[in-house]
Amino acid sequence: MRLITAAEQRALDRFAVEAQLPTRVLMESAGAAVARELLAQPAARVAIFCGPGNNGGDGYVAARIIRESRRAPPERSADALAQADGAAAELSLAESLESEEVVCIATTPLAQLRGDAHSAAMAWQASGGRTLSLDELGRAGGRFAILSQGDAVIDAVFGSGLSRNPAGEEARAIEQLNRASARGARLISVDVPSGLDADSGALTPIHVAHADVTVTFHLPKRGLYLHPGTSCAGRISVAPIGLPRALEAQLDGSFCELLDEAWARRMLEPRAQTAHKQNFGHVLAIAGSLEKSGAAALVCEAAMRAGAGLVTLCARPEVLERVLPGIPEVMGAPLPAPLGDPGAPLSLSDLPALRRALRGKTALCAGPGIARGSETGPLFGALLAELDPSISCILDADALNALAEHRDQISSWCGRPSQRPVLTPHVMEFSRLTGESIELIESDRLAAASRAALRFSSIIVLKGSRTVVAAPFGALAICGAGNPGMATAGSGDVLTGITAALLARRSGAGSTFERAQLAVLLHALAGDAVAAEQGEIGMVASDLSRIGLGRVLHRLAQPALTRLG
Repeated sequence: MRLITAAEQRALDRFAVEAQLPTRVLMESAGAAVARELLAQPAARVAIFCGPGNNGGDGYVAARIIRESRRAPPERSADALAQADGAAAELSLAESLESEEVVCIATTPLAQLRGDAHSAAMAWQASGGRTLSLDELGRAGGRFAILSQGDAVIDAVFGSGLSRNPAGEEARAIEQLNRASARGARLISVDVPSGLDADSGALTPIHVAHADVTVTFHLPKRGLYLHPGTSCAGRISVAPIGLPRALEAQLDGSFCELLDEAWARRMLEPRAQTAHKQNFGHVLAIAGSLEKSGAAALVCEAAMRAGAGLVTLCARPEVLERVLPGIPEVMGAPLPAPLGDPGAPLSLSDLPALRRALRGKTALCAGPGIARGSETGPLFGALLAELDPSISCILDADALNALAEHRDQISSWCGRPSQRPVLTPHVMEFSRLTGESIELIESDRLAAASRAALRFSSIIVLKGSRTVVAAPFGALAICGAGNPGMATAGSGDVLTGITAALLARRSGAGSTFERAQLAVLLHALAGDAVAAEQGEIGMVASDLSRIGLGRVLHRLAQPALTRLG
């Protein structure tokens, strides 16, 4: 599913106007979607907090539909209506609200609204709906003063176009929303929670709504799936409102994909009955050291379980002696240590042996657990420069740290292979590679990954909760799967092995960028499968490949197996 920015949403709205689509009808559809979400779990009392723009207009539409679904008031003559108005004038504000189940709280006087938002507010008023200011709500006390368990509040204060910190009446409205939520009221946000940056997922310093559900329109916004914004979005419901999909073709800029199971199924093809192991490629893994032989084992086993036809581990002989007996399917290519030192770091003296080991391989993965020295970075630079066009490459862990020690040469080294290398840093490794602060990176992970992909001419996998994948040509992806149990030693090594296996395939769908995305998603789904079976606490990296990955691949293959009959 495509994820869009606030600017792209504004462009779609503009295209709709240019196509002479009735924007008031689109607002009715948006409000109806919010109303359906609320009515699916009815509330005793409902307060809709409406802001000054079209987001507020959506709120007034939702309020009208919710109110009309509650009751069908008897028709009354003009005289009866006049008498009722006169009687209401004699009641206190609190007393006049006693019979109401749905009210709107306006942060802006209705007379100051413009366009469709004003029309929606007038339709709400004409239907008999009550609109209060925040001051009136405070004075009224009684029925709507304290909303709690069994009630609901709707956040229609700010939408995706927020460009400033909430202040004044809008900030007060967000405070009221969160207070009601803290007392147990259900909080539904319209399009995005108010106070959330729709592009980066950043939050305003103080005032941001913490939704139970966010009903977003046409296409979800990127910030809903990035931390910290995703922690405020709750469950995300994507509602069509009548914008033609054809309008999306007019959008400029980068395409951002939300990786999900439907996308993964399109990427995975069933194996042909005549398949041979060579069809699925041969991975060469440069991994492991005396202190970290387990990293090599995790990489190799994950590559095998992700479908690689053949896997060869290239490491010091002492590492091979430790790893290969536990994974009999994996072959070994020894890297004799200089001067017989089994702990010697990888250096340019290893280049001839690595050249020989790469013959006939279709994917190179390097970095997990290796011993690093002053020549390790130049060694990988030389390998990249000589890499055969038929060989894909993924660099992780200490291969990245080795490159980072020669930051001014990374772009040159990574720009040489005909197939773009895949770099898979976590945020600290990313900071070492780029020289950017962790705070800058985490403030906008999409932008950071995009900068690095362009700078290094590489596919960048910025790991972490909601992993981001970026390509040099501008395309982006966010992985919405995964869980905190995966924050454990060796989890990244498993991702490296899965990625290598997918890159190694000689056939099947997908560019290097798409295969990197698929690897990220399979890794995350495997973690979720393990968590569903045994919980997050106590999850170890080998569970991902030994338990989760097989279950996920089997589940994703089911539609294809059914078609084959």
